[in-house]
Amino acid sequence: MDHHRHQRPLPRPDADLEDQGLAFDLGTLDRRRVLRVLGLGAVAVGVAACGSTTPASTTSPGEIPDETAGPFPGDGSTGANVLTRSGIVRSDIRTSFGGPTGVAEGVPMVLELTVADLARGGSPFAGAAVYVWHCNREGDYSLYSERIAGENYLRGVQIADAAGRVRFTSIVPACYEGRWPHVHLEVYPDAPSIVDAGNAIATSQVALPEDTCRQVYAQPGYEQSATALDDVTLTSDNVFGDDGGASQLATVTGDVATGYTVALPVRIDTRTAPAAGGPGGPDGAPPGVRPSR
Repeated sequence: MDHHRHQRPLPRPDADLEDQGLAFDLGTLDRRRVLRVLGLGAVAVGVAACGSTTPASTTSPGEIPDETAGPFPGDGSTGANVLTRSGIVRSDIRTSFGGPTGVAEGVPMVLELTVADLARGGSPFAGAAVYVWHCNREGDYSLYSERIAGENYLRGVQIADAAGRVRFTSIVPACYEGRWPHVHLEVYPDAPSIVDAGNAIATSQVALPEDTCRQVYAQPGYEQSATALDDVTLTSDNVFGDDGGASQLATVTGDVATGYTVALPVRIDTRTAPAAGGPGGPDGAPPGVRPSR
């Protein structure tokens, strides 16, 4: 898959690619390769210290699997780019921002992700920007689904603290036909990188445990999710099915009355290039959902 999703005009149209100049060359490289070439930043230092020869297309042992961003990422790779909007860096993603005023109803969920870099011995990836998004209680995605195309809720970015941790306040997403209940995530090396989906260094998904989903889907508003969950398993799901979501299955505490805390370690390796992401892919879109035009 080509991870450079945006075609750029050549600064010297009549010259060969190798003669376009340093600025063009650096813009063509992904962020990790730029750091490696220039020897800049903590990531590059960590990589150099490890002396890795890991091929760029592999996934390291222990690294969270690369998955499709699906048809509704809202990162500019297909349709709108919510990542360029003021206000996207926020912890409570239940409301829309920047004009729309919609609020996503549902059982409260706090999502805690802890990002670590295997290239630096699994140390916390402080400063990484994590973008998460998921469907609402009805199985619709903001920006795309017809009923909520004008909303942008259940999308947000947090910057990892010194422990590599990000925390989002949200609601438990629905289960819809063909997919196990999940949350999407993209990891970027820093906050300025989020404006371009091509800068993502990891794209994956969080799987929710069945017992939690059963409890939630017995609540008013989630009726269709209970039916959909009966028709899918972690091993039949077209994203988690290859290993049953072994490293993507979150741990959960809490209950329906007080809300749930959903936690997952997100281990990435900055020596490897992402093998997924991008628009489309077998995400199992909810029936009848089409991108906004």
